[in-house]
Amino acid sequence: MNIVQITPGAGDNFYCENCLRDGGQLRALRRGGHDVLGVPLYLPPLAEGRGGAPVSRIFFGGINVYLQQKLSLFRHTPRWLDRMWDSPRLLRWLARRAGATDAADLGRTTVSMLRGENGRQVKELQRLIDFLSEQDRPDIVCLSNALLLGLAGPIRRALKTRVVCMLQDEDGFLDNLPRPYREHAWAHLRDCLDQTDAIVAPSRYYADAMASRLDLAGEDIHIIPNGIDVQGYAPSEGSGPPTIGYLAPMTPGKGTDMLLDAFELLKRRGDRPGVRLQLAGGFPAEAKAFHRRMLRRIRRSAFAADIDVLDDFDRPAKQRFLPALSVLSVPSRQPEAFGLFALEAWACGVPVVLPRHGAFTELVETTGGGVLFEPGNVTDLAENLAGVLKDDVRRRDLGERGRRAVASTFTVDHVATRLTELYQTLIDRETA
Repeated sequence: MNIVQITPGAGDNFYCENCLRDGGQLRALRRGGHDVLGVPLYLPPLAEGRGGAPVSRIFFGGINVYLQQKLSLFRHTPRWLDRMWDSPRLLRWLARRAGATDAADLGRTTVSMLRGENGRQVKELQRLIDFLSEQDRPDIVCLSNALLLGLAGPIRRALKTRVVCMLQDEDGFLDNLPRPYREHAWAHLRDCLDQTDAIVAPSRYYADAMASRLDLAGEDIHIIPNGIDVQGYAPSEGSGPPTIGYLAPMTPGKGTDMLLDAFELLKRRGDRPGVRLQLAGGFPAEAKAFHRRMLRRIRRSAFAADIDVLDDFDRPAKQRFLPALSVLSVPSRQPEAFGLFALEAWACGVPVVLPRHGAFTELVETTGGGVLFEPGNVTDLAENLAGVLKDDVRRRDLGERGRRAVASTFTVDHVATRLTELYQTLIDRETA
């Protein structure tokens, strides 16, 4: 089977669940004997997300997308000039230094991308189609998330292939766009759905949530949970001081500040003497101001000596970081579609403490690998963290339950098997 996966890049500067999920799936599909190609958009993908599977050059480079959105001149510039702006080194540098994008500009660009061949980036779309047309005809083109649905119709018609769209936390992004772009973007998503052959969600929660938002029946969305490659994830040995860990982009939405609040509350109460906090996952460029505030707050904290902010979050770094933890917590403020960081913690036998909403409820109740707290409640978060930290027998049992669940259900090879079955069904349906 010939498979193309189109994935937005993260610029290699923060923990990107989309990049990690897609890179793992491509490697697993390749191990299964399929021809695979990753096509990054906007920015370079995480090194871990692209390792081990063929990856094309970058399309819809972030600078070109911006210039073509803002100035009509750049919708007609020669390709040699556009290619200069698509330099991975330049895009990676920009991703680490760019400030927050104006909300209205972001809304306009999102709507333009969803308009596909009627949007302002049509030159980039044609370049992508020309490139894909030069390759062996793909049996499946998979779009990493619904924000790319503007590509579905043009690719499907030009290549006469099947298009599958995955879902991953689009609702939070779209709902934060200003009006009227928010409503226009959701409307374009609904209009694009008939250009896809299948929609895939990573959890029952998110399938139901997006079915409601997109006016679909629940059964119209296939549920295939995300998975990880467990190779190299060693179980925790339980030595060292009690340590709370965090592995996600450091942003207000992920609740980094809430975890710091809970940690300081634990320290003041003396619930678990010697407890430490380690934060990893990097930060998106738009969170620079928040990141600076967090670092300033940590430096001034009475417990600064017990808090570490780790710069590295690549695969080797995570495989050193996670086994040293006693518990992992990412207290996201908004419901999430999945939570790959939970799988990575469980692969090392580390339990999780997560808010009782979104897919977290589904994951924790299915695996038995952690506990849930009232969303947004710092006191409840601190009490649940203390409960896990103070009971070593319970903590080890939760972690072992999570580790067994990942090994049996949430590996990337399980995901590849289910995707292959879905893709083959789509191919058979067309040829029948």
